[in-house]
Amino acid sequence: MKMLCRTIVMLFCLLVPLALNAAPVDPVDPDERCPVCGMKVAKYPSWIAQLHAVGEPVVMFDGVKDMMAYYFYPKKYDGGGDMAAADIWVKDYYSLQWIDGRKALYVVGSDVLGPMGDELIPFEKRDAADNFMKDHQGKTILAFDDIEAEMIMAMKKKHMMKMKKKKK
Repeated sequence: MKMLCRTIVMLFCLLVPLALNAAPVDPVDPDERCPVCGMKVAKYPSWIAQLHAVGEPVVMFDGVKDMMAYYFYPKKYDGGGDMAAADIWVKDYYSLQWIDGRKALYVVGSDVLGPMGDELIPFEKRDAADNFMKDHQGKTILAFDDIEAEMIMAMKKKHMMKMKKKKK
């Protein structure tokens, strides 16, 4: 009986922190900066995305695209932890409610731009993603597991090329 009680207490101590980390941080600190682009994320509340790798602090982003760049290349941005087990939070484009980023659907290639240009637009429900895609000339709808690193880096490169052209 004593062993069973110890086991239950140990499991409780291990699982409670995981459950506490399962919710997004809200409100976001106004000085929080995106580790990918350096922008203040609270300045763009509709676009904020969050990633929390096990054993690491919550990381905030000014959009899904930068969060995905970090997800695929955490070491490049001084991140760490197991991305495969990370909690991911994004805001549904229409409701602006936090939703599980791994369960969200993302419209790509629309005429709606985020703080850093082309963006993956998140939705909780398929019909909302379908309607948005029709209204905003979206090219495709992707599940989280369909998003690829090459696509994200191409989106980021396209934005950087536009920025260079503007400076000339």
